[in-house]
Parts: sequence; C-alpha cells; structure tokens
Amino acid sequence: MADGGKMKGVEGSGEGTGHGEDMDEEAQEELELALSLGRRGWHLPPVPVPPPAPALRWSMVFPAWDPDAAGSSRAAESVWDSPPVPPLRFRDMWRGGGADADAGGAREAEEHNNVEEEEGSEDGDRDLQNKRPKVGAFGEESSGVNASFFGYEAPHLHAFAEHDHLKLSHGPENELDFGLSLISNDGGNDIPRETNSHGVCDVERSGGTNAEDLEIRMDLSDDLLHLIFSFLCQKDLCRAGAACKQWQSASMHEDFWKYLKFENTRISLQNFVNICHRYQNVTNLNLSGVLSAESLVIEAITFLRHLKTLIMGKGQLGETFFQALAECPLLNTLTVSDASLGSGIQEVTVNHDGLHELQIVKCRALRVSIRCHQLRILSLRRTGMAHVSLNCPQLLELDFQSCHKLSDTAIRQAATACPLLASLDMSSCSCVTDETLREIANACQNLSVLDASNCPNISFESVKLPMLVDLRLSSCEGITSASMGAVCFSRILEALQLDNCSLLTSVSLDLPHLKNISLVHLRKFADLNLRSPVLSYIKVSRCSALRCVTITSNALKKLVLQKQESLCNLSLQCHNLIDVDLSDCESLTNEICKVLSDGGGCPMLRSLILDNCEVGLESLNLGICPKLSVLRIEAPNMSILELKGCGVLSEASINCPCLISLDASFCRQFMDDSLSQTAEACPLIEHLILSSCLSIDVRGLSSLHCLQKLALLDLSYTFLMNLKPVFDSCLQLKVLKLSACKYLSDSSLEPLYREGALPMLVELDLSYSSIGQTAIEELLACCTNLVNVNLNGCTNLHELVCGSDYCRSGDMPIDAFPPDSAPDKTKEIRESSDCQLEVLSCTGCPNIKKVVIPSTANYLNLSKINLNLSANLKEVDLKCSNLYNLNLSNCNSLEILKLDCPRLANLQLLACTMLQEDELKSALSFCGALEILNVHSCPQINTLDFGRLQAVCPTLKRIQSSPIA
Repeated sequence: MADGGKMKGVEGSGEGTGHGEDMDEEAQEELELALSLGRRGWHLPPVPVPPPAPALRWSMVFPAWDPDAAGSSRAAESVWDSPPVPPLRFRDMWRGGGADADAGGAREAEEHNNVEEEEGSEDGDRDLQNKRPKVGAFGEESSGVNASFFGYEAPHLHAFAEHDHLKLSHGPENELDFGLSLISNDGGNDIPRETNSHGVCDVERSGGTNAEDLEIRMDLSDDLLHLIFSFLCQKDLCRAGAACKQWQSASMHEDFWKYLKFENTRISLQNFVNICHRYQNVTNLNLSGVLSAESLVIEAITFLRHLKTLIMGKGQLGETFFQALAECPLLNTLTVSDASLGSGIQEVTVNHDGLHELQIVKCRALRVSIRCHQLRILSLRRTGMAHVSLNCPQLLELDFQSCHKLSDTAIRQAATACPLLASLDMSSCSCVTDETLREIANACQNLSVLDASNCPNISFESVKLPMLVDLRLSSCEGITSASMGAVCFSRILEALQLDNCSLLTSVSLDLPHLKNISLVHLRKFADLNLRSPVLSYIKVSRCSALRCVTITSNALKKLVLQKQESLCNLSLQCHNLIDVDLSDCESLTNEICKVLSDGGGCPMLRSLILDNCEVGLESLNLGICPKLSVLRIEAPNMSILELKGCGVLSEASINCPCLISLDASFCRQFMDDSLSQTAEACPLIEHLILSSCLSIDVRGLSSLHCLQKLALLDLSYTFLMNLKPVFDSCLQLKVLKLSACKYLSDSSLEPLYREGALPMLVELDLSYSSIGQTAIEELLACCTNLVNVNLNGCTNLHELVCGSDYCRSGDMPIDAFPPDSAPDKTKEIRESSDCQLEVLSCTGCPNIKKVVIPSTANYLNLSKINLNLSANLKEVDLKCSNLYNLNLSNCNSLEILKLDCPRLANLQLLACTMLQEDELKSALSFCGALEILNVHSCPQINTLDFGRLQAVCPTLKRIQSSPIA
C-alpha cells in the first residue's frame, strides 16, 4: 500500500501525511467511517504485481500486539503505518509448504526486503521507538496471520504476545474462521514470536498441546449480532466491523445506518457520496460542524430521497443548498445553527412543500423568506436578520427570541401572516410595542402561549387574548396593576409569570383555571389576592413590601412565603393545604393562629414552620434535640407536644392548659416530679405516651387522677410492677399498652378480670410480657369489653382454650378466690354480655401448642386471628362465625386443623410443613366463603390439581403455592 499504508480515499484529495507520522483524530474518524462501507465506501490503491523471483519465504513486519486494540478499529488503524505488501492468497495460507508456496513466498519476501532496504533509513527509528517485532505470516519466520476483510486484502491482525495466539482453521467455502488458542505460557509450551513453522499444523505441534481441543470459536448468529450491534453508535460499529468478515457484514446492515451522525467529523466528498449511495434509506442526517457540508449535501442529494431530518451547523449555506432540498420530498425537519445564510447581500429563500419543522438558530442573514405551506413549527431564535417574510398558512409555533435586529413592524407582519398561530415567543425583542400585541391578538384568535419577557415597551393594557393559556411577562418594566385587567380577560389562563416587574404593586385575579403563578423580586409589590379552585403552585420570593396575602384554592397543598418581612395579614381558604412555611415573616401576629386552627380555612394542615415568627404555638416537636436536659414551656394554645428521643431530659416544666397529646417516649430520665407537675398543669391530656421512661414509678402514676380525659396510656418497656394507680384513676382509659413490661406479674392485672377495672378499655397490649397462662385465660374470659388483644411473644402461653364455662372451679387454683374476694361479681362480669373481641394476635408465641375456640365461647365479633411464627403449635380448632382472616404461617408443627368458619376469606398456611392435604380439605369443607389460600412451602399439599381444592371449596379464587419438585 503506497504512502505508508494510508488510504487515499480518506482525505478525498489523496494527500497523506507520510507514514512516519501518526494519523490525527479527524483522519482516524474518517478512516473508521470508511471501514464500515466495504468495497463501495473507499478504494485502496492498486497493489503492484511483483515480478517472478527466486523461491523465498514471504514475511512482513506487523505492529506489536496490543490486547486492548485487538478486534477494534485500532487494530485496523495500525496497519496503515506498515510497509506495503502484496495480497496473500488463500491457498498460500492453508498450505504450510510445497514448491508453489515456497516460490511465491520467496518472491514476496524479496520484494518486501527491497522495500525495507529503501525505506530503512526513514522507518528504522520509528520501528525501534515503537518496538515492533518482526513476525512472519505462515512462513519460516512466522506465527502471525494475514487476512482479507472489508472487500480488500490487507494484514489487519497482529501477532499475539507471549501465550495468546491467533490461528486460522480451514472451513467450508474457504471462509476464514478466527479462534483463540489458550496455550499456557510456560517453558515447554511457549511459542516464540519467530518460529520455524510451516502453517497452522506446525504451530499447534510446537506447543505440545492439541490446540484443536483448546480452540474457542467466536461464532455468533447473525440475529444475535444484529441485536448486539443495535446498541452501538456508528463509531463503535466501524470498530466492530474491523474484527472479522462476519462482524463487518453485520455492522453494514442498513438498519444501523438510517441515522448518519457525522457531527464534527472530517469526511471526504467521495466517501460521503459513497455512503449515501450505499444507504439510500437514510432518514436522519447530521452534518453539524462538518467542513463543506453544503457541497456534501448538494453532491449526494439524489441518494437522499428518503431523508426526513437534516441537521446542518456552522459554515456557509447559500441559495443553491436550499434549492437542492426540493430533491428530498420526505424532508419534514430542517435544523440550521450557527451558520451564515446566503451571500450577505441577497435574500435567502426556503421553499419546501413537505417541511413541517424549521429551526434556524443563531445564524447570520440579511433577509429571510420562508414559503413552506405545510410548516407547523418555525424557530428563528438568536438569528441576526433585519427582515423576515413568512408564507406559512399552517404555522402553529413561531419563535423570535432574541432577534434583536428585527423591527416592531417586521415582527408584526410576520406574526399576523399566520392566522392559525398558537404559540409565539418574542422574548428579548426590545422593539415590540402594545400596538403589535393588539394586532396579533386580532389576527391570531387561537393564540394560547405568549412569551413577551424582557420587552420593556409593553404594558399589556387593552390586549385581549381570550384563548391564552400560558403568559410570560417577566422583566417587563411597563407592567403595572392596571395590566391585570387585561390578564383577567384570559379566562382559561393556567400559568402566569410576572417576575422582575418592578412597577407592579398588586395582583388581584379571579381565574377559574389558573394553576401556576410566579412572583419573584417585585420591589413594590404589596397586595396579593388569588382565587382559583385549581391553583396548585405559588412562588412568592423577594417581595419585601408584601403585606397582605389572600388565597382561595381547593388544590393548593404547599405554601411557602419565606422572608416576607412585611407580611402581617394572611387569609387562607385552602381546604387541602398540608404544609405552610412562614419562616422569617417577622411581622406576623397571633392572628395567624385563627387562620391555621381547626375552625380556619386549612383543616388538613399537617406542617407549619414559623421559624423566627412570634406567634401563638399550637404544635411543637423537640424530638430533634437529643441533648435537651431542662425544658420550661408555657404555651396557652399548644395542643401537641412531642419530646420523643430527648434521652437526657430530667427536668420539665410544661404549662400548656390546652395540651391534648404528650409524647415523652424514650425520655429515660423523665422523673416522677415532672410527670406530676405536667398532669396538674395540663388536665386535658388525652394521649400520654411514656414508653421507655425508665424513671417513672408508682408515685408518678398516682398523679394520673388529674387526667380525667385520658384515653390512651403507653407504658411499654418500663420497670413497673404495680398498676393500681392506673386502675383506680383512669376510668376513661380505652387503650393500655404494656408491651415488654417484664416485671408485671399475674396479680398485677387482677383488678382487670376480678374487679372490673377500666370498664371503657377496648385495646390491651401484653406483647413480650411475663404474664402467665392463667391470667391470660381470665382476661379473655372476663374482660368482654376488649376489642383488640395483643399477646405476641408471650413465652408463658401454652394453650389458648376459650369458652364461656372454661374458668371452672376445678380448673382454677385452690386460692384463686380468697375469702375476701367477690366471686359473684366476677361471674356477673362474665355473663353480662357477649365478648366484643375482634382481633387476637399471638404472633411468635414459642410455647403455645393448642388453640381452641368453640362456638360456646360467643366470640361473635372475632374477625382476625394471627398465630404466625408459633413454631410448636400442633392443633387449631376454631368455630367462629365471623372470622375473616386467619394467619397460621410458619407454624411448622401444625398437624390438626379444624375450621368451622363460614365467613373466612383469607387463610395463610405458609411453611406449614407437617400439615397433610386430607386435613386441609376437611378444614376447607366448612369454609364456604374462602377466596385466598396460601400454601407456599407446604410439601404435603399438592396444589397442581386446583380443581380438587375448588371442589371442596367452590369460592376459592387464588392459591399461593410453590411448585412441587
């Protein structure tokens, strides 16, 4: 290959840089584009046929093997720096010896040696610098490979270094099959770079290993290659195509070349024409930043009849270019950016009947004329032109942003010539006046989007745009409060932007469709009055003079009015408002409490931020202050106080007469004195959470008599042993949580089931407590007012057998009723009414073995039972007429299941490994409403035959199961 192996088709003119220099990046990208075309894309210079010569072995110099470059475009690129070589015939490659091969190889080697002698002075230093070893190609001094690819024959494969070697094997129809020989690099099996081998067979024998067995063939189907290559860009496709013949063919598929992206790429005219000739179904073409892009398009325009999108950028585009676009009848999108249009003294005309979108951005032209009858979108943003003429009757969107040279008259004539115009952007066109806006409003009745920002000469007064949906008037110095009258005429307006309007003092709008409004940096703005049922976003910032805000909306959920120092009057009628941030509104008074209270206009309010605002507090959360040790607070309007996590709080003085809820959980040093003082000062407390308050004792509980309205008391994770103050004082208590109270004994709960204490109690939590079997049975039998009972993790629960006559004298201890007790009162409690129990939870009870609830227990309201993770549970017998949900998951020992639950709809039996299928069918036969059954990981139950289970329970709709191995 002449000129140091460089392609003449790359540069177009045939000028190379000399094979002593490396290709620059532009030439490299051009090379990769050419590689993807095979025979059509570019042409190698003819290889001279060497004259006959004495028989010598053929050899050549290969570049050093680079594992990272193998199979990529770099592997092909390095070839161009190699000395020219004649083509290697297939029969020479497959034969390792013979007279013909020896003679041909000798002639080739002699020719090559002559070339090396002539260029030795020039190339010798480069070979030494790059350290390129000499390897042969199937000759006496060779273990390398020479192959034919991309329609020409050239050595593009390097010799493997050390222990990695490429080899060729003979396949059908003389096709090359590349494989990787994994021969270890040890002493005896090492293959040197220069070996005296005769073909592939000798190479295999040199390693002492059967390379045929170690060969890994890279044989990918065409469909799989097509799928993989669909994720590659064109540059990567070119690199992949340099790997082998199959990959070259796959990378050249027309599906990958419908979008030609040559942005900032150096490409010759002939190469570009060849590409377009080969891929005539191209739909997208990007020539932005390509030198002489105009010439490329004009020369190849006849092959681009399917082109739909064309992107041009930089350089010069004359009248000839725009006239040539008529040869592309399917073209619908044209983008031209940062280019010079025309000769500078002539008008540039764009005339195309099929064009739908035209973008001429940041270009330079004197006059522009656009005659496109199907054009829908036109952008002339930042284009320096003095005049524009439009004949686009179907135009919907027009963008004149930052067209500083356009006069007011030119903009008016252009816009009014488009009667169907729906969107107009003329922001930063400083010459636009109200007269132009009024004429546009009369001519374009369908205008719905208008951006007139940074237009200092407009006031928007007397401008009537009834179809306007989006209006932007930022940085318009002429906008005043009088302008709002014209804005109100747009009854369907949804978005309004009035930022940086320095003369605007007030905004009063009643628009039924307004959703968004932005008011930023209005120095004289003092009054805001908005009424819209769909208003959902308000941005008010840096309005230092704002004093009054009135908002009525059903859609607003968050309101942020930070740093409005003058704000003193706030009126809100926002029934779905959740979050309000009034930080640094220093002028607010306690009147704000009326607005945000339950009787105000924000009933759904959840979060109120009043940083640096001296107003009446109704809610305070100090849980973010873990180091708080002393607290003194006096807030007459406060109703909620959270101290959760104040672990070192030891002294608290809380004087909040309206306090309803106090959460002091995890306040481990919260003392009895603090509790007593709080109970006396806050008699209206209804919810009191003292979980993990380890310092609370009986003396502190004695003060609960002050809390006559206490309904919820949480004493979980405390060291309490005596609950008598609770039973004596909290007659209105409905929820009592005693989870993980390890020091409570059976006698601690006797007032509940023997004396009828806490008659209003409906929920009792004894999870992970040390309460015994007898006390639990008595509680369930006697406390008929309980609705929700939690016995999770109770280790002393062995059996749960419920029944109206279960607590017989024979079953009770001898001293169960001491002489001074009242057994008659206990019996009266038991028989007073049916049990109100609805939810019974016994999750994770490790020792429970049996659960029986007969029909005589009168648990008519019981709807949910949870026995999950009860590993030793063996028998469950339930007759509950209203039971809806039963969870027996992870009950690994369950063997007996008897159910008579006509309303049971959900049965969970996950990982019940001992339960037999016959037992399940028998249980299901009495569950006439069951819909969901979970028998996942139940090896004894076969769910493949869904019909058998459905025959037993016809209402069954879904079975959750695992496949049977």
